[in-house]
Amino acid sequence: MVTRIILGFIGLLLTFNANAGPKIEHWKTSNGARVYYVSAPELPMLDLKVVFDAGSAQDQDLPGTALLTNAMLSEGAGGQSADQIATAFEDIGANFGNSSQRDMAQVSLRSLTAEPALSKALTMMETVLTKPDFPQDAFERLQKQVLLGLQAEKQSPSALASRAFYSNLYGDHPYASMPAGTTEVVTQLNTKTLNKFYKQYYVARNATVVLVGAIDQAKAKAIAEQLMAELPQGDMVNPLKSVSALTQAKQIDIAHPSQQTHIMMGQPGISRDDPDYFTLYVGNHILGGSGLVSQLSNEIREKRGLSYSTYSYFRPMHQQGPYQFGLQTRNDQAQQALDVMQATLQAFIINGPSDAELTAAKQNITGGFALRVDSNSKIADYLAMIGFYGLPLDYLETFKGKVSNVTVAQIKDAFARRVHPDKMITVMVGDKGE
Repeated sequence: MVTRIILGFIGLLLTFNANAGPKIEHWKTSNGARVYYVSAPELPMLDLKVVFDAGSAQDQDLPGTALLTNAMLSEGAGGQSADQIATAFEDIGANFGNSSQRDMAQVSLRSLTAEPALSKALTMMETVLTKPDFPQDAFERLQKQVLLGLQAEKQSPSALASRAFYSNLYGDHPYASMPAGTTEVVTQLNTKTLNKFYKQYYVARNATVVLVGAIDQAKAKAIAEQLMAELPQGDMVNPLKSVSALTQAKQIDIAHPSQQTHIMMGQPGISRDDPDYFTLYVGNHILGGSGLVSQLSNEIREKRGLSYSTYSYFRPMHQQGPYQFGLQTRNDQAQQALDVMQATLQAFIINGPSDAELTAAKQNITGGFALRVDSNSKIADYLAMIGFYGLPLDYLETFKGKVSNVTVAQIKDAFARRVHPDKMITVMVGDKGE
């Protein structure tokens, strides 16, 4: 336990030169996995991620499969139980994690680089990654947990709103389903289904390996080869189909016995490699992405007291992730809050930000950038994004410059072309009887 506390503490101390950016090196393993590596010799630790194109977008007709497959990896592997796996990592002070989202699924490791701790951590991670057992008792336990979560969603206005929002926003696109799936489908899943999903998507050519820490390139190459060696070569998944643009506005009202109405509004937004990414990102920072100092917060919270907080954000993915707006407000003032949110968006598209607002936004984004790359784990997160989405290796080096180069005219042009207030999905969950 002491080792883990020390490890977590020193991870926060590792910093890079934020102006120059870390030097990213890239290669492929012998069986085709993409590798991204940054040397960070300041402290004796390693952050490691293996990311697969195996998120819920690959569930097809069985939503919930990707989530449960990823969750099962550490529940038993190579003949060892979940408790034995957890104890093995605990004994050497290593942190292991796994998670699944819409686009990606991943496993991660943080370990000291001292031997024999590193070798033991890597051996156990290799076992979990390449030899999952999918034990029946663990599956039944996780299945019940997911089903309980799905049942609890019915009492959560925000969960109801999210499910309705994604379903209506994406229609028959794979992004329409929630990663947790549905009660009907999760009930039907079994270990054979998960094993089949694992064998198809957890393959070397569908993997991105990220290493950040106090190891040299030769060691990084050896580790990547070790982790990928027992995985079949396989193939990268086929690209997801494009997201269809909305052709008209649609409002979904869901009655729920709550004191507040949850409002979500939005449209398909941008992909990770969108040429308008930085312009829209900076513009939205001013409109609704900068917390209490945004235009939406000023109009809805400060001037009218309609909601404690309101937000807007782009969530870029392989294909167009949502451009989403949201707030919570009293049931009796929900329509007023929605009207103000829509009016503020429309005014921003027409007028754009002021010069002063743009200057403040640039200073806020670039000034806080150093905190985004001040530890191994944060750099690893960025490398995973860069590698998974195929972004340029100089992404971190050029980030501040691209933000600084955005102009008011560019923001107005991009929002006028890309954001359509008259063709948005709006979901309202609350008690209209009040």
